[in-house]
Order: sequence, then C-alpha cells, then structure tokens
Amino acid sequence: MKVKILVILSLLVGIGAVLHAIIPPLFFGVKPDMLLSMMFLGIFLFPKPKYVLVLSLATGIMSALTTGAPGGQIANVIDKPITAFIVLAIFLALKGRLNENITAPALAGIGTLISGSIFVTVISLIAGIPEGGLISLFLFVVLPAMAVNTVIMVVVYPIVQGIFRRTNPVSVS
Repeated sequence: MKVKILVILSLLVGIGAVLHAIIPPLFFGVKPDMLLSMMFLGIFLFPKPKYVLVLSLATGIMSALTTGAPGGQIANVIDKPITAFIVLAIFLALKGRLNENITAPALAGIGTLISGSIFVTVISLIAGIPEGGLISLFLFVVLPAMAVNTVIMVVVYPIVQGIFRRTNPVSVS
C-alpha cells in the first residue's frame, strides 16, 4: 500500500468524522452519516480492494465513535465494509461505460440506501426497535442522508477529480 494514498484516505475519514460529529440528530438520536460520502469518494478515487478494506474499517470505527443511535456502534462497524464492497463492485462494473460525474453521485445515493438499510436492520435487531420505528428511521434518516450524500458527491467529486488531474498526487497501482 502506498503511504500517499493512505494519507489521502485518512484525510477523507477525518473530514467525514468532523461532518458526522457536527450534524445534529434527526430522529431518536440517529443522524445522517456524512462519513459515507467521504468513504464513497475514497472508493471512487482509489478503487482497489486493499484500500477499500482499510477505508471501510476506519470509516466504520469513526462512525461508531460519533454515533448517538442505540446499537449504532455495532451497526456502523458491520454496515460500512459490506456497503463499501458492494459500491466498489458496482463502480468497477460501470467504470468506463458511463460518465463518472453521473455514476459517482448515483452510487453515493445507492450506497447510502444500502448502508442505511443494513444499519437500520442491525439496530432494530440489537435495540429491539418495533416495525413502525424501523420505517420511521428509514424515512426520516436514511432518505435525507441519501439526498445529502448525493448532493455532496455532485459538488465534490468533479472538483476532486480536477485537482487530481492537475496535480497527479498519486498513481493507483
């Protein structure tokens, strides 16, 4: 693994952790996971399984440390690696076939839905949330997070791509 790539990924996790920590809870102490958008950005920039594994574990731990949801610590550590590898597989399948400025935001939205679904399912099993609460969490936390992460990726991904093209900070291998 290249140290430069690990440094960039750690910066993304740090930015995501700050975003995740400062966003207010929306429903029963659960807040939209802004770490996801930074995890997705890292996956899109460095789509290699070894980097995705490290990134997803770091993101899961940081998200667990900043969550306010009951059972959220375990749920975050479970959902991030699963989500990361699903998004990586879809990204690699679509790479070169569609414009990345379109697929990146779409995958951020899809990935947020996947992550939110896994997260809500795990906390419902751990915390014993009734079925109506599960639907409410999905409607009032997962869907707004999906919208926010999609918008973040629409804005941030082309900017980061342009910076990488001009500066060529690392070559992925």
